[in-house]
Amino acid sequence: MSLSVGIDIGGTFTDVVGLESTTGILTVTKVSSTSKDFAEGFFAGLDKLLRLTGVSSRDISRLIHGTTVATNSIMERRGAKIGILTTSGFEDVLLMGRQCRSDIYSVFYEPETPTFLCERERIVGIKERISPEGNVLTALNEADIVEAVDLLVKKQGVQAIAVCYLFSFSNPAHEKRTEEIICQRYPKVRVSLSSNINPRFREYERTCITAFDAYVGPEMEKYIQGVQEGMQSRGIAVALQVMQSRGGITSGVMCMEKPVVTLLSGPASGVAAGKFIGELCGRKNLITLDMGGTTNDVAVLRDGRPYLSIEGKIDKYPLRQAMIDITTIGAGGGSIAWVDPTGGLKVGPQSAGAIPGPACYDHGGQEVTLTDASVTLGYINPDYFAAGELTLKPELSRKAIEERVAKPLGMTVAEAASGIQRIVSNNMADQLRLVSVYKGYHPRDFSLVAFGGAGPVAAGRLIEILRMKEVIIPINPGVLSAFGLLVADIEHEEVTSFATKADEVDPKDLMMVFGELYNRCEEKRMGVGISETGLHVYRSAEMRYVGQSYELEVPFPEGKGEITKEIVQEIVRRFHDVHQSIYEHSAPDSPVEFIAFRTVFSQKSQAMPHLPRIRHGESVAPKGWRKAYFDEYKKFIDTPLYERSKLVREQKINGPAIVEQVDTTTVIYPKQSAEVDAWGNIVISMVGK
Repeated sequence: MSLSVGIDIGGTFTDVVGLESTTGILTVTKVSSTSKDFAEGFFAGLDKLLRLTGVSSRDISRLIHGTTVATNSIMERRGAKIGILTTSGFEDVLLMGRQCRSDIYSVFYEPETPTFLCERERIVGIKERISPEGNVLTALNEADIVEAVDLLVKKQGVQAIAVCYLFSFSNPAHEKRTEEIICQRYPKVRVSLSSNINPRFREYERTCITAFDAYVGPEMEKYIQGVQEGMQSRGIAVALQVMQSRGGITSGVMCMEKPVVTLLSGPASGVAAGKFIGELCGRKNLITLDMGGTTNDVAVLRDGRPYLSIEGKIDKYPLRQAMIDITTIGAGGGSIAWVDPTGGLKVGPQSAGAIPGPACYDHGGQEVTLTDASVTLGYINPDYFAAGELTLKPELSRKAIEERVAKPLGMTVAEAASGIQRIVSNNMADQLRLVSVYKGYHPRDFSLVAFGGAGPVAAGRLIEILRMKEVIIPINPGVLSAFGLLVADIEHEEVTSFATKADEVDPKDLMMVFGELYNRCEEKRMGVGISETGLHVYRSAEMRYVGQSYELEVPFPEGKGEITKEIVQEIVRRFHDVHQSIYEHSAPDSPVEFIAFRTVFSQKSQAMPHLPRIRHGESVAPKGWRKAYFDEYKKFIDTPLYERSKLVREQKINGPAIVEQVDTTTVIYPKQSAEVDAWGNIVISMVGK
């Protein structure tokens, strides 16, 4: 027997899923995340899974990880001390940025460039110059490099150096020689080259992502090495794999080489799982909602494909790499409710996390959270929470709500708890509008796939507010992001700049560019775990109208096939269609240009689960009743409780009702009806819709 394992670390809990290859049985569990050392939680979850399955660590055939280490380094401003080498005269690129000011009315102005990455005194100019065509105009001054690196390492104490020379994407020779010099003098100093990280034009964006890579690199490298050593000590022979921001799996080794690709690692795996559930249920237009203890992550899938942004962001800073377009807000089970000085009730974005956590955890937390509200309203069973990891104390929730919210606002405890839930629901509804209505889609045309520990509690209110047709609660929603690690494709991406007008381009030049990208992907293919037999090749171009300052990605025919003038013309037509779809206008008579090209090697998961259909049978009766509060009644009412594992195919449940399972709780609100499909998903819709 072999076991495929997915481990996803969140801000509050670490979710673990194991798939036994011979039986197809899924085993799920949770442990508390260990924020001081995430590796402790990683192995605590792995060890618990092995105890539950009875499988030896030597029988693990695949281990995939979703990590927030790089993200947390940036959000908490605790990355490495870095230096930056740049072309002489361009030392202020990172500080100047685009001179944008998003909030023009704020009197408390904060820089919108990531100045925390590197102080100006650690940015050093090097005499060198390469032309846009890649020709050497000024030779690299190696004495400058030696002097600068000695200054940065010996006097400034930097741990990593980002190298970002002008037009290095056209000719990386100067950057590569700089890396050689640094490594010869200081082998332990990490080096990030812009020509490796993001070989694209636009100096500020390229400098940002290269500096981010250097900033998170040392901690990410230490973390991955620690996990690999822990795996070896347990006799786990397989190589560690890690989720990337673009929604594909890569190797742990590749993540150490280019850690910036993991900045949306955890949320991306949830989208991969949502895609799998949609394929299972026959739904192609989906909005995934991953609500955990700290955040709520939302993404859109149209025609079964998530939208990939080629101009991503981390916080408010540019992170120019292909990543799933995920919108995140501070709304989770641990989101803190508070009363502002004007007497208004607010929820989030601050979170109580796992330690001290909500008041009901009894870990010393005094703040009121959404979880405290859900416990007080009767939605969550305090005796069996997070797969039995915690026994909650409702009296602590009621006390905290009374003292911090109810009394200041002149409400009852139940009214205050219900108000907290309503505020979170409306915040989340605005978030869903942002990814749908603001992009020309109506939420009613999408099915909502809700998961995470808190998602199935909140999702029913969202389809009511947004008039969506249904919400799908997967079979193991509390650990679905970890499950997504098992079903995601393995991928490796290479990209290069190549600017040319579409009506002037020679198809042979495009074949040459894609050939180079193919060869670069081929060099990495075995290292990331892609076999030649399962290889799938995806090609695309970033295009724009001449004079525009933003690009759209347009796919080329897949594989290595020849590119002809007719294909180029078809790609231009596709660009007009994509532009029309996203911006609701296009200009077919205007000239179009190519800006960059991308090749992606991918392979389907080798351990794709074949979820068994659940049994038919007589609908099961409630296992019990619990008092729960609903706004529709303005009081607590006796509410039926169902055990999810006992539900049968086509069973219907009318709201209000509560469905319990080891990893989460599903609330079916009044005026809603739920039906269990063939794979055990609970599909909730409004009565009469």
